[in-house]
Amino acid sequence: MNLHESKDFLVHTSSLKEVRIFSREVFEKLNLDEDLKEELVLAIAEAAQNIVKHGYKGVEETSDRMEIKISLKDNNLEIGFFDKGKPVIPENIQHRKLDDIKPGGLGTFFIKQIMDDAVFKKDEQQWVNHLVLTKKI
Repeated sequence: MNLHESKDFLVHTSSLKEVRIFSREVFEKLNLDEDLKEELVLAIAEAAQNIVKHGYKGVEETSDRMEIKISLKDNNLEIGFFDKGKPVIPENIQHRKLDDIKPGGLGTFFIKQIMDDAVFKKDEQQWVNHLVLTKKI
């Protein structure tokens, strides 16, 4: 089965629930295991939250939107995130140490555990950041 869905969201914490709903609706169309579905929704929600929290750090109000594209072709799931926040320096992204017990800071850890790959691409002209998560399903 091939699939290609996309939706844009206001860059704001209030949009994160909508991001999870959109992701769940897309994954409902694919006959995926419930646990895998929830893991994928978690990875998407964490990546979207990172855009809001880090890409727009220090920005009080914005009308900027982020776009999320979910595609499946030949059992290869690809999830693209597009935003116009601060440019990401991939080498600087790291999760906190696991033995440092406190909330937050593990989004990138979860994303890397769930997905096969997470890569920033430079091919989208109108966007500043383009993150692509991939997983063979």
